[in-house]
Amino acid sequence: MKDIIVGIDLGTTNSEVAVLEDGKARVIAQGESLILPSFVGLDDNGEILVGEAARNQYQVYPERTIKSIKRQMGSDVRLSLGGKSYSPPEISAIILKKLKLMAEEHLGRSVKKAVITVPAYFSDAQRQATRDAGEVAGLEVVKIINEPTAAALSYESDHEGSKRILVYDLGGGTFDVSVVEIEDDIIEVVSSHGNNRLGGDDFDRKVVDHLLEHLQENQGVEPGELTAQAMARLDRAAEAAKRTLSDHPFARIEEEYLHERDGVPVHLSLELSRSDYEAMISPFVDETLQAVHTALNGADLTVSDIEEVLLVGGATRTPLVQRLLHEEFGSQPRCEVNPDLCVATGAAIQAGMIAGEKVAAVLVDITPYTFGTSSFHELDGRPYPYYFVPIIAKNTPIPVTKSEVFYTMHDNQEEVIVNIYQGENPDALQNIKIGEFIIKGLSKVPAGNEIINQCSLDSDGILHVTAREKKTGLEKKISIDNALSHFDEAGLAQAKGRIDSLFHPDEMTFEGEAVSVGDGREGEHRDIVQARAVVEKAERMLDDASAEDREEMVDLIEAINDALSEGDMPGLETPLEELSEILFYLEG
Repeated sequence: MKDIIVGIDLGTTNSEVAVLEDGKARVIAQGESLILPSFVGLDDNGEILVGEAARNQYQVYPERTIKSIKRQMGSDVRLSLGGKSYSPPEISAIILKKLKLMAEEHLGRSVKKAVITVPAYFSDAQRQATRDAGEVAGLEVVKIINEPTAAALSYESDHEGSKRILVYDLGGGTFDVSVVEIEDDIIEVVSSHGNNRLGGDDFDRKVVDHLLEHLQENQGVEPGELTAQAMARLDRAAEAAKRTLSDHPFARIEEEYLHERDGVPVHLSLELSRSDYEAMISPFVDETLQAVHTALNGADLTVSDIEEVLLVGGATRTPLVQRLLHEEFGSQPRCEVNPDLCVATGAAIQAGMIAGEKVAAVLVDITPYTFGTSSFHELDGRPYPYYFVPIIAKNTPIPVTKSEVFYTMHDNQEEVIVNIYQGENPDALQNIKIGEFIIKGLSKVPAGNEIINQCSLDSDGILHVTAREKKTGLEKKISIDNALSHFDEAGLAQAKGRIDSLFHPDEMTFEGEAVSVGDGREGEHRDIVQARAVVEKAERMLDDASAEDREEMVDLIEAINDALSEGDMPGLETPLEELSEILFYLEG
């Protein structure tokens, strides 16, 4: 039986899973909804909540609910849930695991492979973190594709003739724009630009700021007085108002018993007009239009060269967005394909292609970044040791392999440090450093020894770098996957066990071996892992703590370390609980 490959849109606000059935992409429903909110939480009994249930809980228990995890992908932050510490890929894996189970229930068979979409402007570290999340969820990620590319597939998979389009993708937490050329069944992305920290969440935050100002001016309530629950209610009210203003000129915001001052309840009641809302968010929308022109310049095109604009992402329902794009391009943007679902259906089409299904379109994607290394060269007329040398240029079709030759500077130079950067600035230090390695044992020869530096960007957007001494063939190679977010084999097995245990509490994985709950080892192992994670987090936060808190934290860290070294599991409980409580308030 042929493997089934599903397509997944892992979104900041919402996620979806789709599959190609009888030549058509179909989004799989959870109950009556095709959309799974990207929320993860724990209920009163410590059971995992994913989707709508976690979203509903957020207003009441924000401290045990996590949202917008996509914005943290590729970073080294740790998140607390139920007293345990998780990485962003692990939280994303919980969402992916839920989508996997939904697909299996719909299809009546196991699902082990997936195509997962990411924003076109996601960095290498963020892409690798997404791949890690898929593996932790028990999925082989056969391909990672860009969200605008997936959307173009969804809109144009059966297109005939040639066309030049622009895909404007504004989701909950990210924005990117891509210029796409279509020639019959060939869809080629020729240029991309964007911002990984701009989206509908920022629109919500502007509304929340407005509500806080209203409370302060009219009722004397300072923002710092509000509880986490009250702030979560404002978040939800802001999002609801944003949605209302997409279809109506005014939105009424009512939140009773939001706060209490001197025994008197504080209620929130105000009307927000669309015009005031648009004034709040216009700087964000203007930033997206600047990115549109950057993408057009990257493709050597102008507005008049674009025949159609495709809208992707829920935030494109904002009337201001559609109006400004209409004014800019002279035609109404296309949105007949549900902007919340077209990325998932495009991913399913790509998955079908990989699985050998008959699908019309052939996809050619690009890199949205320039990748290169640093070298000694002149910058602004002066010798400079960190001159950026591009190897793979922005907007190059992928997969691609490029190489450049570099030369040693000193006689008998035995090693070279290879730094890898992502960016466009001629000063490498102004770009993002994404990797480093050393090639040692070079030949003892005069200066000018040739070193070939090769960069290969695969179809998933993951970068592989090799440095080779031309004279001897001595080489060193790495894959740039950011050690902060990448799991090694042991870490991956451990993470899988942790996530599996949330969905299957009667059985979990212990270092690759099935272990039934009740034999004692898994509980002890979890306690040790949790304790070490909390200590690590506390040590990172010491500088942010007050002198009093810092002193208490140091004492608790020592108590935990002593208990770990002595194997005193009962002795862990109290200091671990107290330290976790301090960290919770420091984060708030």
